[in-house]
Amino acid sequence: MAEKNALIFGASGVTGWAFVNEILHNYPKKSVWGKVHALTNRPLKREDSLWPADSRLNIVSGIDLLKGSQDDLEKTLKSDIEGIERVTHVYYLAYKASKDLQQELEDAVAMFKRSTIAMDHLSPVLEFVVLQTGAKMYGCHLLENHPIDYLHVPHKENQPRLKQPYHDLLFYHPQLDWVTEYGKDKKWNWCDTRPDIIIGFVPNQNFYSLGTVIGIYLSLFKEVEGEGAECSFPGTNKSWVAKSNDSSSDMIARQTIHLSLNLSSERKGEGFNVADAKEPSSWEKKWPLLCSYFGLKGTPPLKSNPLEIRKYIKDHIDTQRGMEKKYGLQTGHADSPMTFAGFEYFLMTQFDFDRQYDMTKIYDTGFTEERDTLQAWGGVFDRMKAAKIIP
Repeated sequence: MAEKNALIFGASGVTGWAFVNEILHNYPKKSVWGKVHALTNRPLKREDSLWPADSRLNIVSGIDLLKGSQDDLEKTLKSDIEGIERVTHVYYLAYKASKDLQQELEDAVAMFKRSTIAMDHLSPVLEFVVLQTGAKMYGCHLLENHPIDYLHVPHKENQPRLKQPYHDLLFYHPQLDWVTEYGKDKKWNWCDTRPDIIIGFVPNQNFYSLGTVIGIYLSLFKEVEGEGAECSFPGTNKSWVAKSNDSSSDMIARQTIHLSLNLSSERKGEGFNVADAKEPSSWEKKWPLLCSYFGLKGTPPLKSNPLEIRKYIKDHIDTQRGMEKKYGLQTGHADSPMTFAGFEYFLMTQFDFDRQYDMTKIYDTGFTEERDTLQAWGGVFDRMKAAKIIP
């Protein structure tokens, strides 16, 4: 196998970080990867990233995928990324959040189009492009309106698309339609991957990172309430038992890299569910384990006045700031303006229905690894400790 070179759009995000990390740790084996170009929107120093010091790593910050013309973008990429003409694998994980959903859709489609066209033009040895989509393909974001009449659990990749009016509101669809047409006669292959809620470490602050928020919350809860305290689940009775598949960023990266190195050209453009394990879980099983990591006792949701993560953090922000001084922690993560306010409440209360995946397809490609709750979440908390985000 000739040496591969990866380029990751959105490398400092909750998924992108893990792709860089797995490649630098030689997944799936040594001698596969010669270079990894980690593109980040905001500046990121290597020593702050928790990535290993490795001559194969090239961090490139500040490239705006929406700035200027297509030609302008290609000139910028070519001048800023030495060796871009040798990139074989592109992992597109970039995302620009916006409270204006129409603007978010337009930006998402334009960013993916422009970056893919640029890489097609700039690298004659391009072999594979990955677009990460997600559980919205199955309507999970529609909550009480999720279409149980034609999208059934466990969700399989061959299920139909969302019907109108929801179809045109989801930017995955125009992204996929465009790359299907654009890539049909290209020599490079491509696929889309579909995680559910992504559990991962981010070195800098992120719009949506459930692992970060829960890690901060539970470490603060322990500081306030004491070792061994009971910590009730901050959600509802329905969300407590709802089935789903966690998608840790490490496993998403491994499964996606596996696909990009092994998927035949006859399977161009297929979608794949990606997650930690073949069987689903629930908060009822996971919450006690997450609490145990912090020396707490995880208990079911309260019948009345359930705890709310964001409110608890705000109510005890002085204790949090005291912890930051006491333990020498980074500041600003607990009350970051970067965090989308209340997203964790949404994920832990409104997602109160079964949405588990059928994982047959990815495991039928020869991938074998699975991870349990403490492996997935504990790895995130371990990195948060190493990065001095939690004590």
